[in-house]
Amino acid sequence: MNLRAIWTIYVHEMSRTKRTLAQSVISPVISTCLYFVVFGSAIGSRITEVEGVSYGAFIVPGMIMLSLLTISVTNASFGIYFPKFTGTIYELLSAPISFIEIVVGYVGAAATKSVILAVIILATAHLFISLEIAHPIWMIVFMVLTAITFALLGFIIGIWAVNFEQLQIIPLLVITPLAFLGGTFYSISMLPPAWQTVSLFNPVVYLVSGFRWSFYEISDVSVGVSLAMIVLFLCVCLTMVWYIFKTGYRIKS
Repeated sequence: MNLRAIWTIYVHEMSRTKRTLAQSVISPVISTCLYFVVFGSAIGSRITEVEGVSYGAFIVPGMIMLSLLTISVTNASFGIYFPKFTGTIYELLSAPISFIEIVVGYVGAAATKSVILAVIILATAHLFISLEIAHPIWMIVFMVLTAITFALLGFIIGIWAVNFEQLQIIPLLVITPLAFLGGTFYSISMLPPAWQTVSLFNPVVYLVSGFRWSFYEISDVSVGVSLAMIVLFLCVCLTMVWYIFKTGYRIKS
């Protein structure tokens, strides 16, 4: 394992955050404040509690997970797409490093930035409402696993995309709607039975449910099932990345 190569890629990707500070840090914080104003105040005045938890506190795990998903995908996809766009990816592929080191560097940096921003959003939310985390270790586990998994997904999207439109189409038209419909701002138990069944086909439900359990010990699905779904998705993404580098799909031509 070439640790120096991994560190070089990692540091280079992390340095992009300094150049895009407003977009990387300030924007998610402002979005969090707006979510609290719109959902916490407007809707919270009509829905005081959900399963014994105040509505303002209930939506915090969902807001963090929503940001974590989108930021992980965006950071990783842009990170690998730009070397393709500028042609520097060929220098990377010709260097004496394996695809594992390339993936660890890019995905590790994207996941790190996402986790840092998730912590910032959590601290911002704490300014609006008092929070208690029942299982902080499990919260970190869910946060890190989700960040790594969706950073891998973003890496795949960055390889697949051939232009900026394709780079943004999946995050905008697939991931964001699934996140909003995945119990981010509500419990699926509040839905009619038929829609509860439909919601179980949304993978984001399992992510949000498990993450919310780490805060308040309440969940829409079993915690074990939530963890299993994340691990399964992680394995699928790892398999796809392995296939991309094995076949050279859209990176060698």
